Amino acid sequence: MSLVGPIKIIGCGLIGTSLALRLKEEGLALILADTSARNLQLASDLLECKEVAEKPSVIIIATPPEYVHEVAMAEFTLHPEAIFIDVCGVKSKLMHKVASFPELSRNYVSVHPMAGREISGPESARSDLFKSRAWLVTKTENSTDEAVATARELGALMESTIYEMDAVTHDSVIAAISHLPQILSSALGASLNGVDVESLNLAGQGLRDVSRLADSDPELWGSLLIANSGEILPKISEVINRLSNLAEALERDDENSVRVFLTEGREGKNRIPGKHGLAKRDYTYLPIVIDDKPGGLARIFNECAEIKVNIEDLSMEHSPGQAVGLVSLALSSDDAARLQKHLVAKGWLAHAPKKD
Repeated sequence: MSLVGPIKIIGCGLIGTSLALRLKEEGLALILADTSARNLQLASDLLECKEVAEKPSVIIIATPPEYVHEVAMAEFTLHPEAIFIDVCGVKSKLMHKVASFPELSRNYVSVHPMAGREISGPESARSDLFKSRAWLVTKTENSTDEAVATARELGALMESTIYEMDAVTHDSVIAAISHLPQILSSALGASLNGVDVESLNLAGQGLRDVSRLADSDPELWGSLLIANSGEILPKISEVINRLSNLAEALERDDENSVRVFLTEGREGKNRIPGKHGLAKRDYTYLPIVIDDKPGGLARIFNECAEIKVNIEDLSMEHSPGQAVGLVSLALSSDDAARLQKHLVAKGWLAHAPKKD
């Protein structure tokens, strides 16, 4: 491993602290900095950081987007030989500013780890946050091979999948796959403010799934959306147009147009790849009724291990007061058939598998 410490991480929120936790696992010396005394103290305690006298070889900037360039310039005056890596979620405007200062841009690379959680702050940090997630690398026109290699090596150390793309392409892609979902989830969440609590008690999992992102940090996301407004606005217009067409179809009782709206949505959703960026697989779901007792899931996993079947995903349903629950395992069709036969032979209530 050519990545050596000390590594200075500026910004001890979710992303910065998660990076630090993983780097600590690799035994690298760390220097932490944050304008928030609370975040810095909590992150320092989590990482058991000690005072480091040496100058940093790498500086990772994990601040809100509007502060990244300012921090980079200030740190460059102190550590001009260091390699600079930011984790900003918007690239074009930032990289234009960095390019205007060639001395900095030589040692500068911007990355974007496609991972996060709705709950921000160092208390939510995890060392495996970036595992099997995309790690987007954007270099400047002047970035040295060493700087780019360091940014890629950092992603590899996080066990991420590494992609390189220019700043404009990055911002367009992120507007579609990250910023627009946040906007739609927030819009749905806001629409619930007029719904009484008794009605919300009736909500199923669908509402929770679609509104999950609405719980994200408004300060962080406000900065991201403003910074990428040029790429986001056309995509909002497209969604508004689709919703307007749906509204007109509903007013006309035009069942065919409503069906087209839903079908196109389904087709688009099914284009999302499967795990690790591989082609999406059609899973078969095996429903298993189990007693509501401790250890039930562990026993199912043991049965899977015994005949070497791979669980791709699972879901659980259980009604309050009910003595049994339903576990649905997502498997390949062959594994689902083998596992059902195996479980039934052992007395489990494993029902006929069903294709997705």
